Amino acid sequence: MIKKDQKTILIVEDEVVQRKSLVTKFELEGFKVFQASNGEEGLKVALKNHPDIILLDLLMPKMDGREMLIELYRDKWGMGVPVFILSNLSDSKTIIENIKNGVSDYLVKSEYKIQDVVDKVNARLAEKF
Repeated sequence: MIKKDQKTILIVEDEVVQRKSLVTKFELEGFKVFQASNGEEGLKVALKNHPDIILLDLLMPKMDGREMLIELYRDKWGMGVPVFILSNLSDSKTIIENIKNGVSDYLVKSEYKIQDVVDKVNARLAEKF
């Protein structure tokens, strides 16, 4: 059950250890956390639950993060939800392309700590609310 002022987040990540670490950290920070292991599942969860923000991996089975974004942005609600990409892809072309396509932030997995992600998410949500 979501408390009245509780922030919600969807974590879409196929790497189990990475996903569990993020889920645990955001739950400890007071978030209601939804999770998915691929883009297809993530899209369904996002459109059903309308989280305040989405953390999205790019390279996943079934439907990758790019495909999920395309489908998400076809939905009126989906066009406005902040999306942070968390990826191992660190080439500048991929990063710039995703920023141009509307993602709120792009974080390279090897270059951040989980607390950095929490801080960025909280800063983005503070702007939104």
